[in-house]
Amino acid sequence: MPEIEKFEYLILGSGQGGKLLAWHLAKSGKRVAVVERQWVGGSCPSVACLPSKNEIWSAKVAHLVRHSAEYGTTATSVSTDMTKVRQRKRNMVSGATDFHIGAYKGTGAELIMGVGHFVKPKTIEVRLNDGSTRLLAGDHVYLNVGTHAAIPDIPGLAAAQPLTHIGALELGYVPAHLIVLGGGYIGIEMAQAFRRFGSRVTVIEANAQIMSREDSDVADEIQRILTGEGIEFMSGVKILNVNGISGTKVGITIQTSSGEQMIEGSDILVAAGRLPNTAGIGLENAGVELDSRGYIRVNDRLESSAPGVWAIGECAGSPQFTHASVDDFRIIRDNLVGGKRSTSDRLVPYCMFTDPPLARVGLSEREAQVKGIAVRVAKLPMAAVLRTEATSETQGFMKVVVAENDDRILGFTMIGSEAGEVLAAVQTAMLAALPYPVLRDAVIAHLTIAEGLGPLFSNIPSRSVN
Repeated sequence: MPEIEKFEYLILGSGQGGKLLAWHLAKSGKRVAVVERQWVGGSCPSVACLPSKNEIWSAKVAHLVRHSAEYGTTATSVSTDMTKVRQRKRNMVSGATDFHIGAYKGTGAELIMGVGHFVKPKTIEVRLNDGSTRLLAGDHVYLNVGTHAAIPDIPGLAAAQPLTHIGALELGYVPAHLIVLGGGYIGIEMAQAFRRFGSRVTVIEANAQIMSREDSDVADEIQRILTGEGIEFMSGVKILNVNGISGTKVGITIQTSSGEQMIEGSDILVAAGRLPNTAGIGLENAGVELDSRGYIRVNDRLESSAPGVWAIGECAGSPQFTHASVDDFRIIRDNLVGGKRSTSDRLVPYCMFTDPPLARVGLSEREAQVKGIAVRVAKLPMAAVLRTEATSETQGFMKVVVAENDDRILGFTMIGSEAGEVLAAVQTAMLAALPYPVLRDAVIAHLTIAEGLGPLFSNIPSRSVN
């Protein structure tokens, strides 16, 4: 057994929140160690956010070239070289890795590549990637271990060696027929990308509606747009079994309302949710409790059940977005010096990077109904936003939820060009508690997508007369 090496701060996992905390503390003169088993900087720059958006953008270029005649430019032939798409992505990831290594060296935080396992409270045994072992202890310990793609317990699925988003982003070929299991955000993004690369794509969703967290009109609009691009959807079905090997030939038997049906394809992509990376790392030896879903149980200051141990990001049950992990870092950073920051009052937006993208912040119409909150709702089709006449990006709509009894903006959803950028303006108004007429009457630059906010807020019904 090696001797224990002591650090003031010990972080397991180098995801967004963990690495920012490490660099911040190390620059402050603290002795900090970060244990990472595989991806320097975590999954976001290596196998998730940045790589997926990189390839999604390549897919958009392919789509624009195929439709270039609509804009007056003729392309004589169009084909996708997935090895070049993949290399473009790999080049970006390599640059991000170099940046992260430089940040560790520059701040003085020690990056330790290996697999960590708690052997007792605040003490981690690390099996290094070179085969040796180190024993590390921290006065303060932070868990930033993230999540991984779930593989549903369907007969034959695991044996079929299905892709997850990680493998899909490493493909060097265009699948002939990609079957996507799951109609959530990751599945929908990847489905559109591979359809635009040239694959036939079928999305299978167990629920009656894709994107089950969204209002039905939002999900219906996304499905309508993607169906228009040739993606096939099968919702409200049960997968009975899978046979074959992904990458060669696969068959999926489903139960529909009209009976059993076989779907044959070349590749399977599983996008059916995520599971926390909390099993098998010795958390029981550290006194760290998990909730019923396997996430680390924390309070609103991200403190776990074990004294001196915090959790950051997805493994703590935080919203599964990089920007939420960044805010987790800020909460912990500020509280270390006496702050009173909490996760309970934050407003977390999100975007799905389809084309057009989906962006949402705050309450949806359905969530307001479930919570019994009286609201007024207004919508505006993107075709009514003048800029879309110039760009031919007329699909989608804006939708806002406003309180019935006052003029507070409670939620905003948009499917349309530059949705994430427009979202930020509405989120800022919500954070400032501005009544909606301020945005309705604002002078917004012409000819922009955000200009649509004026007519959107003008569509809000008057308050009910009691």
